[in-house]
Amino acid sequence: MKVKKILNNNVAIISKGTHESIAYSPGIAFKKKVGQQIEEKEISKLYVLDSKDRLEHLSFLLTHSDKKIIALVNRIVDYGENYLKVKVTDYLYLALLDHISFALKRSQKRQFIASPLVWEVKKFYPQYYEIGIKAINWLNQAYKVDFPEDEAIPISLHFINVQDEQNNVEQKVKDITVLRDLLNIIKYHFNMNFDESSINYLRLVTHLQYFIDRLNCHELSTKIDVNVLYEQIREIYPEAFRVVQKIDNYISKSFGQKISSDEYTYLMIHINRVTSRKDVGNEV
Repeated sequence: MKVKKILNNNVAIISKGTHESIAYSPGIAFKKKVGQQIEEKEISKLYVLDSKDRLEHLSFLLTHSDKKIIALVNRIVDYGENYLKVKVTDYLYLALLDHISFALKRSQKRQFIASPLVWEVKKFYPQYYEIGIKAINWLNQAYKVDFPEDEAIPISLHFINVQDEQNNVEQKVKDITVLRDLLNIIKYHFNMNFDESSINYLRLVTHLQYFIDRLNCHELSTKIDVNVLYEQIREIYPEAFRVVQKIDNYISKSFGQKISSDEYTYLMIHINRVTSRKDVGNEV
């Protein structure tokens, strides 16, 4: 691998064929010159990004960050990969280094993020939440700060996001918010709390997550024919029908889409299951 550009003693842009990457290791570029070779064994971390803009952005962050924070970000990503048993793209290093650097600057002014999504991420993405909490604990220990639980959520979302390159963190936040809204519509219509340990609740959440995916892709069934099953379920579960009407109104106002009779049917079935007496948690 050939040195293409030296950024500082610890960071260099290298080329392997026509592809450019960032090589990081304390002292790796010391006394090196452009055009010289760097052996793979000399590199602590090789960052491979898919665009010139990302490459330049990470290069800037690496050259303006101390070794302590870079090592911590590498530790967080390594932990997340091992915990989730996945291989993430190197874009995650860029996203986390950017986020954590800014978070540490905010902490000096006692400016902490209050996230409205703590409950949702903890419930629907518990593995990712654990990674966020681990990262916050390491940050608190390393920098003698006291980040609250809320600060774990953006880190969790970065890991959620990197599992699906077609989505971004902003979209994930929107999806979680919509899921929360749908569950609240059901919850307040029936004036109840869910038994979150029940299989019917988990089935409902899973169905709603797929429902939101179809909503985002404009793939909600356009079939509006009222079938026999729809009529039967509507008659048997009138309260479930009324709450789906509320959901339909929410979807129409928020997304400009309508729920078909097929979607009505499946939602009524899931809602009835989770709100039947044997599945209801503590009353509000």
